[in-house]
Amino acid sequence: MTDSPRQGTKRQRDLKLELTWVGKDHRPRLEPRILLEDPEKNYHAAARVTDTDQFENMLIFGDNLLALQSLATDPKVKGKVKCIFIDPPYNTGSAFEHYDDGMEHSLWLSMMRERLELLDELLTEDGSLWISLDDNEVHYLKVLCDEIIGRRNFLANIVWQSKDTPGNNSSGIAQTHNHVLVYRKSEKFTPNLLGRTEDQLSNYKNPDDDPRGPWLGTPLTRAEFRERDYYPLKNRAGRQVYPPKGSSWRRPRSKMDELEQEGRIYWGKNGDAEFPVEKKYLSEVKSGVVNQTWWPYEIGGSTRNASAEMKGIFGAKAFDTPKPEKLIHRILEIATNPGDIILDSFAGSGTTGAVAHKMGRRWIMVELGEHAHTHIIPRMQKVIDGTDQGGISQAVGWKGGGGFRYFKLAPTLIKKDKRGNEIINPEYNAEMLAEACCKLKGFAFEPSASRELWWQQGRSSERDFLFVTTRYMDYASLQDLSEEVGPERTLLVLVKAYDREGEVFDNLTLEKIPESVLHLAEWDKDDYSLKVENLPKAAPEKELVTTAQRAERRGSRKMAGVPDLFAAAGDDS
Repeated sequence: MTDSPRQGTKRQRDLKLELTWVGKDHRPRLEPRILLEDPEKNYHAAARVTDTDQFENMLIFGDNLLALQSLATDPKVKGKVKCIFIDPPYNTGSAFEHYDDGMEHSLWLSMMRERLELLDELLTEDGSLWISLDDNEVHYLKVLCDEIIGRRNFLANIVWQSKDTPGNNSSGIAQTHNHVLVYRKSEKFTPNLLGRTEDQLSNYKNPDDDPRGPWLGTPLTRAEFRERDYYPLKNRAGRQVYPPKGSSWRRPRSKMDELEQEGRIYWGKNGDAEFPVEKKYLSEVKSGVVNQTWWPYEIGGSTRNASAEMKGIFGAKAFDTPKPEKLIHRILEIATNPGDIILDSFAGSGTTGAVAHKMGRRWIMVELGEHAHTHIIPRMQKVIDGTDQGGISQAVGWKGGGGFRYFKLAPTLIKKDKRGNEIINPEYNAEMLAEACCKLKGFAFEPSASRELWWQQGRSSERDFLFVTTRYMDYASLQDLSEEVGPERTLLVLVKAYDREGEVFDNLTLEKIPESVLHLAEWDKDDYSLKVENLPKAAPEKELVTTAQRAERRGSRKMAGVPDLFAAAGDDS
């Protein structure tokens, strides 16, 4: 049994069974794309409504696997997400065309495995992952999650009554529920208690005007015989009372005497009850109740409720499989607090973001479909304006406020020209190139605002930095750069070409691009969605070597291939 390549040894894993399927050993080499903001699609309230308004929410348009890879290579997001809710395709057959069940199942598992590993990396140590599914794949996904996240981190399989009608038109057994698998990142996760309902509070009464307030009576007998706990008690009427035959008291004699002295045993209105109860005071119990794994539609809403919510927002049925806001509300009540970051990488109609926004949480949503523009953006605009008063709005007193920023995935960094040469994408400018190289090399993209630190474009620690340039660096330039960096800092320099004599400077590490990045990812692939042709294929090792050595075979130029590669990247001199 081995850990996933992305997991390494970052935390102890359980011994576990592993699923096997066609294509499992084929892994994509994902390109960590940068995100490009489109200010024209950003949206925020005209004024701040409360001091807790959230404005730094993110809507990302693009393939969700590439988007997750982008987020997982961003130090500002990796390990910062408190709660992830996803509602992936259920693999009912409707998501695929013309393929047999085996291929559907394998493709679905490969699709989920890649995403789960990245989702796991994004969670805080006290975070949790919630996955909505039906019976088609939930049991396989449970084993897959055990393999990736750890069996010890499985918390619950919540059964949600997704349909509030009997389904009498079913030809077999009507399926009226869905599942929500719940995993924690680590033992640091602590679920919030749920507030007591009016019905639950009504169970606490005070018939004897106890100054300690309302209480709930709990039995003092147990359904088994223990000789130590079989003894008589005297009620207020002076009669001795024994536990029923075959049973005993729940407390030893000394504890029972203590409860009597504290007035915590109730013998009924007249003091002559046959069996007393122990008082559990509302003021002394937990501030809420522990959640349970059965969520009837009164708690989590139903698909019919969700459709009605969509109709209220868009005026007609606008989405095939929305989730009700009550379901997400319940999840976020348990798993998060105001200000926490929530992520949904299968955003769909935007319910997760809408609920998170109304609850004062920060959110990140990812969606590739055009409904990111036709559904999510107008929906979130109504939430922000306060005109969306459906769903949970009344329950949380939502009045509007906050905003979000719109991002799209940048195109691939490296493309092939008409002659098959790998070149920097003409759409990239110098700043985009620097940010992309930071992601590829594991640096945070943090350009210095100081002119004196013009070479600081990325940072991996307080003393280690990265600089990207497309111009030729001669010895004198490298000497000047080394002096500016100083002996207390180190700098990785990704450079088009440089004087080999410059390698003598101890505080500079020089690497030529593109050679230093070509092998790090598969380029110019934008679609990792549910299509058979997107099932990952392992690249032959010799193919990677050929790519890395291509420049060496073009000996007629001083820096073979680089002029073509950087022809469109611009010069940052």
